[in-house]
Amino acid sequence: MSAARWAHVASSLAGLSRLSGQAAARAGSVAPSRLDSRSPLLPRLTATCLKVSSVSLYSSTVSQYSSSVAHYSTATPGSGGTGSTGEKDAATTDQTAPDEKTPGSFTAQPASTGSGLADSILKSRAAEDASRAGAGAGGGSSGAGEEEETAEEQRKAQEASWRALKMSFGVFGVMLAGFSGWTIAVFGAPITDPDGNEMPDEYSNQSLVPQYLRRTWREVKLYTKMIKDPSRDQLLPDPLKYPYMQPPYTLVLELTSVLVHPDWTYKTGWRFKKRPGIEFFLQQIGPPLFEVVIYTAEPGLTASPIVDALDPQGYIMYRLFKDATRYTENHHVKDLNCLNRDLSKVIMVDWSDKSVQLNPRNQLKIKKWDGNDDDRSLVDLAMLLRAVATSGVGDIREVMDFYRQFDDPLEAFRENQRRLQEQEEAMRRHQAEEESRGALIKKSWTSMLLRR
Repeated sequence: MSAARWAHVASSLAGLSRLSGQAAARAGSVAPSRLDSRSPLLPRLTATCLKVSSVSLYSSTVSQYSSSVAHYSTATPGSGGTGSTGEKDAATTDQTAPDEKTPGSFTAQPASTGSGLADSILKSRAAEDASRAGAGAGGGSSGAGEEEETAEEQRKAQEASWRALKMSFGVFGVMLAGFSGWTIAVFGAPITDPDGNEMPDEYSNQSLVPQYLRRTWREVKLYTKMIKDPSRDQLLPDPLKYPYMQPPYTLVLELTSVLVHPDWTYKTGWRFKKRPGIEFFLQQIGPPLFEVVIYTAEPGLTASPIVDALDPQGYIMYRLFKDATRYTENHHVKDLNCLNRDLSKVIMVDWSDKSVQLNPRNQLKIKKWDGNDDDRSLVDLAMLLRAVATSGVGDIREVMDFYRQFDDPLEAFRENQRRLQEQEEAMRRHQAEEESRGALIKKSWTSMLLRR
């Protein structure tokens, strides 16, 4: 802080003291003329209050200016100085400032003092703003540098990922080319006899590359056909001959959602739940009435143990699994034409129309079982199948055509059974009435003859 500014501060404080003294003197000279002589303490009290207010004003001005000087020295290090400089300024101020107690020593101009204090405060605030602006500029430059570094890292990461993708495609292409060449070399080679001699075929007269490619394409189609078609042309062996007993009808059953239901719990995990009444059902429809066949799209590794658990008595004669189905329209279809049985004697019990789309007339469609324990559909189904088998139907497809018109064939069968029972009950009542009437007539004629 310069000596001139300290002089301005000191002169302003001295001026405040002089003003307070003059105000006290005026109060002392005016008070006796206006106030009663019986209150001599009032002028003194007024002067004292003015002095106290002057001292308060003085202390507040000094504290405000000290804070502004501290901010200014912190914001502008070059304008401050060391302790020796501060001491010189203080000495200069002491030499320049007049005595507050001596009247007439107030020589500084108040306007210039106020303007110097305001200038110092404005300069300190300007310095603070400049320092903040400099810090902001430095922060902005550092932020811009960080953004550039981040962008550079992202660009490098994208380049690395693109290089890895290109390398992956390159490796995949090389592997695909090698596998294709190996496939053509193996499957396109001509067939040889046990002695190692090439056996001629329809492609032997062509050049080397076309014949290898066409043989490979032929093998690919053959493998595709093997996957889509059943594993063999005749899924079941020939019917049994005398003296063995061959059942007159063949009953083909779906496993999933007809006999069992896949169920999952936290305690047991996946398991297959048996449908209620399955033991009674197998006992009623087994030989000698039906030749029972399980035909399902489940893999044999999964389904075979389930069938063993369901049928410990051996009522199920044959089992056909996923390899025996025909893959058509993204669905595994059961082809009854490959069963090696007369289709007029075959009944297929299933809940899915797509599974029997090749032989819809042989299907007896029932509702899908969802695992409820109060189901009794197998009991009704056993009664329906026994009624069909014992009636000696020539073509089973005619009976299936009749039940296909109902949404629930088992419910229709129960209704027919109820009507049949009502008819039989009515016939029994009618017969009983006829017998009772005949007995009355006979009794009446007997009594008449005896009277005569």
